[in-house]
Parts: sequence; structure tokens; C-alpha cells
Amino acid sequence: MQIGVNSTVPAQNLLVFQTKRASFKCRKSPLNSLSTESTRKHLSNLEKLLQKTNQTDSDRVTKPLTNGPISIKRKGLFEGLKLWDIKPEMKAAEEMSPSHLNRLQRLLSKTMEYSPRNNLGSRWREYHGCNDWSGLLDPLDENLRREVVRYGEFVQAAYHGFHSNPAMPVDEAPLPRHVALPDRSYKVTKSLYATSSVGLPKWVDDMAPNLGWMTQRSSWIGFVAVCDDRREIQRMGRRDIVIALRGTATCLEWTENFRAQLVRIPGSDDSNQRVECGFLSLHKTRGAHVPSLAESVVQEVQRLIEMYKGETLSITITGHSLGAALSLLVADEISSCAPHVPPVAVFSFGGPRVGNKSFVQRLNQKNVKVLRIVNNQDLITRVPGVFIGDNNSWAYTHVGTELKVDTKMSPYLKPDADVACCHDLEAYLHLVDGFLSSNCPFRSNAKRSLVKLVNEQRSNVKQLYTHKA
Repeated sequence: MQIGVNSTVPAQNLLVFQTKRASFKCRKSPLNSLSTESTRKHLSNLEKLLQKTNQTDSDRVTKPLTNGPISIKRKGLFEGLKLWDIKPEMKAAEEMSPSHLNRLQRLLSKTMEYSPRNNLGSRWREYHGCNDWSGLLDPLDENLRREVVRYGEFVQAAYHGFHSNPAMPVDEAPLPRHVALPDRSYKVTKSLYATSSVGLPKWVDDMAPNLGWMTQRSSWIGFVAVCDDRREIQRMGRRDIVIALRGTATCLEWTENFRAQLVRIPGSDDSNQRVECGFLSLHKTRGAHVPSLAESVVQEVQRLIEMYKGETLSITITGHSLGAALSLLVADEISSCAPHVPPVAVFSFGGPRVGNKSFVQRLNQKNVKVLRIVNNQDLITRVPGVFIGDNNSWAYTHVGTELKVDTKMSPYLKPDADVACCHDLEAYLHLVDGFLSSNCPFRSNAKRSLVKLVNEQRSNVKQLYTHKA
């Protein structure tokens, strides 16, 4: 198709069109992959656009050319081609551009915006893992995305609850503490504590007497909460009991993390069922004025099952890092704590390996469903990696179904983000919120605010966005 360019075309449009025409000659055009009919259609759109612009500009005096007007005209011509209909991904990429300041301003606002909460109704068991989340992960189902992010925010509440008051009383039992939950339809019914079975040498206190709570053996590690809102119960299709556990914070918790030898599970009839020594220690050890994590969670779950007897219930355990590891031990503990235990599911973020293959089989036999959210760049998810001899009882194995995200897929995070960022819980929730599928880019209509991510991981956020923030 030949387009006539006469002297009536304004100088600006003539220069732009000639530049465009030259680019078609010396480079491979993005339109080459299209059909001939589509090419004609969009060249026709270009001709009409030039004619329209010519009419509107005929009475104007031509001004000296500058980079600013040319870039503006260039953008107008590009939009006039309406390439979005053929190349939708081009529109998505354009929408992710920082030039769209309105959207960026919304993402950088402190007002949290969430994906819609749809009625789960009769499908709640599917979203709770009864079929191991088959068909829901790749592409990621929008309802499951919202549920995963929601459970991750319970873990964030556990982190905040601890850091707002980390110290434990020395000579008495701790008082009940207030936890600001992200979901007001839930109420906290029990505080949970973890105690280390090891202590720091006395010389540590002598050398650094001001470490305070960092050296305490028992620490607040999470909570049990139950949905108490009728409308939310109706939306979810059941009354949900949530157990949320934070990650490593104190020196002794770090010490337990490195006790990586596999040990037998107390009370197990199978001597091959083994878990990491340090995790089991934090799970089973009693404190001076607090029960063990295992005792507390079993007693509370039994109480809630009895209280809401006759109702449809579910138990959801969620945790990050150390909390993800302890979530599996808690799930194993409560799955057989009563004659008729409700469905038990674990949503874990950045969790390490916890036990061997026999431990995985133990959880499968108890029908515990586990969804592990894993960042491909997170090193913590690859440890422990101990393997001794040819016996599978000495090899660590991951549990459950995996939802894999990747830091490099985010348009906001640097592709070489450091280890701390790749393991950060807010980074995990950011990646889940933007995940579509394994072969798709970060979704352009992601809802989660970037404020917390920028505040906590500023050095790992692309400089363009930190400047806008």
C-alpha cells in the first residue's frame, strides 16, 4: 500500500513519518510477523492519523523541532496504530512502565489494596488442598492467590507481635499479649511459645551483658486464631482455625537451626521417621513458666474442636522460615490429637527441609496437606542438605506441593537481589501477588502496595522506583 506524503503534511509529522518509514527499511519490523491483511489495516490507521493530525495542525505555525514534541508525537502515532489488539503483551509491558505515574502512585501509597475475596463456598476443600492444589497453581488461581497472601499476612502479624514486645518475664508466666491481626474476622485465642533446649555459655553474658531478649531460652513465637465472623465463615464455607508462626529471631533459635542431625520422632513406632534435632527441640521443650509449643497447640486445638462441635471446621497452619519448619511438626502433632480432627493444611513460606522420606510418608498417611511457597533464589529452601550413607533415613526431603516464584520475575526488584531479600516474607507476598504462571511475566494488575517492600528492601528495589517513592 502506497501512502502519499505531500507538502501539506506538517514538518513534525513528516519527520516522524520519514523516520518511521526508514526504520522499516533498515530493521525488521514488528509487523512482519503479522498477516498481510493486518499490516494493511494498521498502515491504514497510520494514514488516517496523519490526515487527522494534518487537519488539526493546518492553522498552526510550524515551530522549531525539539526532542520533546517529537517524542510526544511519536507516542501518539504508536498509540494510533492500536497494536494492542495484536500484541497484548506490549500493552502489559507499557502498563508496567514507570511513566504511568498514577498506577505507581497507587502502588506506593500506604493504603492496602487486595484482590477480591470471592465466595469459596463448596470449593473450600479444593483451596485447602484436598487434591494437592491440582490445577490451581500454574496458572495460579486468583482465589488461591488471595488465600495464600492472606495467610502470609497472619505470619507478618506474628513477627510484629513478637518485635513489639520481645522480652519474656524472668520469674513469672507471661501475660496475654495483644496481636493486631490483618483480618478482623479472626480473633486470637492463644499465644504460643518456643523454648530452646540449649543455653549460651556463661561467658557470653559476661562478655555481652546487654543482649537481653536475644539470649532468652523461651520466646513468643506465634498464636492461634479462629474465624469469628458469620459472613466470613459463610464466604469461606467453614470456620477456619489458623496457627501462625514467625521465623528465627533470637540467638538460641539460630543455634537450634544449625543442629542439623536427624533424630527419631518421640513416640513413633517407626525408627526410620526422623526430623531435624533443632526444630524438634524448639517444638517439644518446656520453658520455666510456659508449656512447650507442642503442648500449647494441642490443648488449644482440642478446646476449639470441642467448642465448635457440629460445625464445619478447618485447621490452617502457616509460617515463614523457622516457622515454616515448625508448622510441619505442629501439623504432625495435631493431626492425631482428637478422634475426628478437621482437615489440616500447611501454607509455608521459605521453609527449609525438616525431615527424611519416612517423615514425609508419615504426614501423607495422616492426610496433612502442605503447600510450600518457594522463591527460586532463596537459599534457605535448599538446606539442610545432609546425606550420610545409602540409607534414606539419613537424607532430608521436602514435603508437599511446591508453588515456585522467582525474584527475577518482578519488575520492581533487582535481578541480583541479595540473600536477605530473596528470603524476606514481604518479598514473598509481593512475588505471589504478581505471579500468573511459570511462563508468564509479572501481572500488570498486581494489587499489593510496594510501600513495605521499598521500606524494608530499599537497596534491592530498582533505583527508578526508590526515586519515585
